[in-house]
Amino acid sequence: MSGGFGYGGGNFKPRTHEASKFTTVKLTIAGDHFEILVNPDSALSFKQGRNVEPSAVVVADEVYSDARKGLRASTEKLRLHFGTDDHAKAVLEVLKRGELNLTQEQRKRLTEEKRKAIIAAISKNFVDPRTLLPHPPTRIDQAMQEARVSVDPFQDPNEQMKAVVEALRTLLPLKSEKVRLQVKVSAQYTGQAIGVLKAYGEIMKEDWLADGTLSAIVEIPAGGQPGLLDRLGSTTKGAAQVTVVK
Repeated sequence: MSGGFGYGGGNFKPRTHEASKFTTVKLTIAGDHFEILVNPDSALSFKQGRNVEPSAVVVADEVYSDARKGLRASTEKLRLHFGTDDHAKAVLEVLKRGELNLTQEQRKRLTEEKRKAIIAAISKNFVDPRTLLPHPPTRIDQAMQEARVSVDPFQDPNEQMKAVVEALRTLLPLKSEKVRLQVKVSAQYTGQAIGVLKAYGEIMKEDWLADGTLSAIVEIPAGGQPGLLDRLGSTTKGAAQVTVVK
């Protein structure tokens, strides 16, 4: 078969012990089901938009209707939905358009990464209204466990945060609040300090004094204040002056 990039061979059927090393990418079009066999880690990298060649992803130049049973998709179905009876070309389409079936280890890893990102976002954007300080990440994590919050391994953490916060409100007092800070940084540190301020919030006003000192008003989520102070402290060797604007 010409144009292939997997293992090749028109009748590849994985043995049971071989199949356990692979996973599938699945695509359903108008009720017709298509599957291809892929290497789990390289397939995940490909789906995440990283620069991975299809040849490093695809196990075989075969499109299946059921990969576990080794049932190949019919020529008629390939022509109907992909405009070709060349399995190698159809494989690439399934890879691009289909959904990756994550392994258990991958799902666990991705879910944990998203969970940590959601916790960090909540800690940055919300505070305890009683103290006006962010809740410790361990406390947010504990509340998520108590509320049995489900984390989607694919959805953006910031998109999930709203639903998670609503689920936590009965267990954890949360208040979304912004604070304005006046920051003064001497000339030798302004280049780095500007980047820090922009990373943490929005610069509302900036004045440059005659000696090159920067005096800026920055608005940030209240929960991000400790992190900003730490970053500015390390960036300016403790020389930054920060006061809360009432």
